[in-house]
This record gives sequence, structure tokens and C-alpha cells, in this order.
Amino acid sequence: MKQNICFTDSPVGKVGIIENGHAVTRVFFAAENNSTGINIAETELLKEACRQLQEYFAGNRKKFDLPLAPEGTSFQLKVWKALQSIPYGETRSYKDIAIAVGSPKATRAVGMANNRNPIAIIIPCHRVIGSNGKLVGYGGGMHVKEFLLNLEQE
Repeated sequence: MKQNICFTDSPVGKVGIIENGHAVTRVFFAAENNSTGINIAETELLKEACRQLQEYFAGNRKKFDLPLAPEGTSFQLKVWKALQSIPYGETRSYKDIAIAVGSPKATRAVGMANNRNPIAIIIPCHRVIGSNGKLVGYGGGMHVKEFLLNLEQE
């Protein structure tokens, strides 16, 4: 399947967006990925994804409206769907998400699924924090997680 990629600047650095012609399959912090073999293009879907991300960073968008197609195990997909239900400006603990997906003892597995989220920001894994209220791990770096959470509090 042909994939296209584009990049957009953000307050936390360059963000890459990949789509498969039908849906966004990946959003990542450009420093973390080598996109060799993917067509660099500005498709309508990628332009819309960039526009929505820019609106988010400007504080004008609280909910994304894009077709998404993350690839993962059935458990990961359940976790990523639960993450999308966390309202803008709110946080949940790993335990909260484990309970939401029907596996209350699977907090560690939720953490691993969170870590493997392929669509950063849009699937808001940054909104998951430790049960003690502390920020824990984020693929883009703790400073990015803190920035995103602070942005959503303004």
C-alpha cells in the first residue's frame, strides 16, 4: 500500500504525518523516525491533518476530526480507542485506562500500549499520567508531554 508523508512545524519541533490514502496511520516527532521509502507528498488528507494540528497548537482545536488507522494488536487498539475518549484538558491514570478496557490489572500492558501509540497527539497518550499524579514516560520526551498538557490547560 502506498504511503505518503508530510511534515509540519510545531512549538515542540517538526512533526511527521503518514497516511495510506484513506486514513492517518502515524503521527510522530520527526527526530524519532527515519521515513525512508515513503512518498513525500501533500495529499488532501495530509493538508487537513497539518491544518488540524496547527489549530491544536494555536489553542483553537480541542478535538481532531480525521480518519485514523493505527496498526496494533487487539489490546493496543482497545487502549488507543480509550485514549481518544479522554477529554481535552483532562488526564487519566494507567489504571483508569486498564479499567476502561476491561482489564483492571493490566496497568503495565496499558503502559506498553501507550508507549507504542503510532498516532501521537491525535490519539492523546500524553493525557495518561501515573496514579500518583506524576508525569511518566512519553515517546516525544517528558518536556513535550508537559508542553502538551500545559497547552490544554490554557
